[in-house]
Amino acid sequence: MNPKFLNQLGLAMRAGKLVTGDEGVFKAIRAGEAKLVIMAEDASANTRKKFQDKCQFYGVTLMEIGSKYELGRSIGKEMRVTIGVLDGGFAQMLQKSQENPAEVEHIDQ
Repeated sequence: MNPKFLNQLGLAMRAGKLVTGDEGVFKAIRAGEAKLVIMAEDASANTRKKFQDKCQFYGVTLMEIGSKYELGRSIGKEMRVTIGVLDGGFAQMLQKSQENPAEVEHIDQ
């Protein structure tokens, strides 16, 4: 799991730009407030299907990353399966950190 991503997720939580839990995230998606939805890779098949369908219908980007324990720990909570990002800037920053996980490439000598 990318530590930069986890740190940025914690920063978004401290800024009050996240919503967690199935109902809270669904409400944010329906209201058009969610800019990005993050779902744990170890989410149940039922949860995965519901969020994939809902995000596709409302045009919200869905990222499947990390375990529910890693996601929860990164925001200072117990395990979390789904997290909704309410701020466009944070959503963009989190997506970029996954595209470019390391700023410095490993160099073989």
